[in-house]
Amino acid sequence: MSNAGLTIFDGAVLRSIDLNLPELERGVTGAQLLEISESKVSESLSGLSLPPHIKEAAISRVSAGDDVSFRRTEFNRKEATEKLGVFVSAVADALTDTPVVVSILDGSTLKLILEDEDDFAMLAENLFTDLDEEDKGKLPKSQIRKALSLMGVDMGVPPLSDFPVLDDIIKKHDADGDEELGQAQFAELLQPILQEIADALHEKPITIVQNVEIFNGSRIRKILADEKTLKCLVEKIVLEESNGRDNQGRAYLIKTLIMKNGKELGLPPVSSENESVALLYETIQSQLNKRDKETPDASTEDEFMDVLKDILKNFAELLESTPVYSATNL
Repeated sequence: MSNAGLTIFDGAVLRSIDLNLPELERGVTGAQLLEISESKVSESLSGLSLPPHIKEAAISRVSAGDDVSFRRTEFNRKEATEKLGVFVSAVADALTDTPVVVSILDGSTLKLILEDEDDFAMLAENLFTDLDEEDKGKLPKSQIRKALSLMGVDMGVPPLSDFPVLDDIIKKHDADGDEELGQAQFAELLQPILQEIADALHEKPITIVQNVEIFNGSRIRKILADEKTLKCLVEKIVLEESNGRDNQGRAYLIKTLIMKNGKELGLPPVSSENESVALLYETIQSQLNKRDKETPDASTEDEFMDVLKDILKNFAELLESTPVYSATNL
């Protein structure tokens, strides 16, 4: 799934992955099978290296929690194929719950900039101005590195840590050192470097994971299917009522529960900067207040369970129809 220049991996593409294994002269060990499984998944996800938490979840499921023994065990082709299917399904399920947002850098963004002389001229001018903090009208060649960093993933330039060939490209064009350049010289040096970066990415695209978390209702539905977890959450509300806070009303108590346990429930963080999130919570709060007026004295644990389930179902439906994107430090 794609959205505004971003690609969202939500597990859907893995549901139809080819599970055929390469020809095996003999059995394959669990360790070898994990390598094959991870490679197949990565290939289907545009070269994405699986995030640690997803990889660990998949290994845990396929090994039934005994990673060490699994890696040492030898499997025949049929057994290996079944295990591969389990691994892929585990990754798909994890991505459904916590989709991964990436940018696939293939040089196309840079080529669009380079093909339009006016766009490139404006870009070079803006970069030069931003870097010329002392307004000297001159910049050392070494500032080219900073210019590329300023462009960043949004403009199609991968970080050096993910694209080590960038260092070679810079050195090839003699873009290091203290020799000072005027704005026109700076642009002349930047252009072929960007062109070579674009060509390299076209030949071998790079997938960059974005610090964006998607809330699509999947985790809420998982919680709704877990009666034990829901019961624990409801007990928190009942306990607060028994501590003399029932005068606050059920709507207040459920709202407090949701705010305190939002991450655990799969709810987006409340943020005044995100209008869609604010609207989402306002809608739910309005439903809570209306429910409170209709049945103000419903206070048994079962009744609270029913109200909480309805509210969470509403959250899930709203997020499923309009997923929320939130910046994260993960």
